[in-house]
Amino acid sequence: MSTDTRPLIIACGALVSELRAVLEASGFDQSVEVKYLPANLHNRPEHIAPQVSELLEQNLNRPVFVAYADCGTGGHLDQLLAKHPKVQRLPGAHCYEFFAGSEAFLAAHDQELGTFYLTDFLAKHFEALVWQGLGLDEHPELRDMYFGNYRRVLLFSQTNNLEIVAAGKAAAARLGLEFEHRHVGLESFSKSIPVTFLNSTAKQ
Repeated sequence: MSTDTRPLIIACGALVSELRAVLEASGFDQSVEVKYLPANLHNRPEHIAPQVSELLEQNLNRPVFVAYADCGTGGHLDQLLAKHPKVQRLPGAHCYEFFAGSEAFLAAHDQELGTFYLTDFLAKHFEALVWQGLGLDEHPELRDMYFGNYRRVLLFSQTNNLEIVAAGKAAAARLGLEFEHRHVGLESFSKSIPVTFLNSTAKQ
């Protein structure tokens, strides 16, 4: 059991830059501890709930927030959190939704079902997490099996960074898909972390 009583965020490793920016902007960066799980769990979502569970059991003595959406766990993360009713998670099905906001994401989804989404992190690490992560570096013929029904790559960017946009375009070209970019910033993400959780720092 942890002896640290500060509020804890258990977060996806793909959110390091964005979560740090939100906490610093709100003045909570020194009063909240963050533990990051590996970003490559994007490719193995069945391991997310067990690893979150392990950290929860080690930190039952303090407020905890889980900075994951469902993220492909098929409801297993929510089943875990049902055993910890005071612990909340980020809203929605995945990071694209909480970054863009549910309304904007659902509109994009309805516009084109065959969309492969990118965030800043996934655009920067497309080679390792997607191309190599799915084995396309060794078996490029699998591209049609994975992406044959996709029509476009849509980058929901968190920062105004031309290098990120260029990386997104390169990823789309590599997959043989159209590219679209929509800047969403961090406003929706920052609103997804409950004020009640952040305010618990005042009790420490």
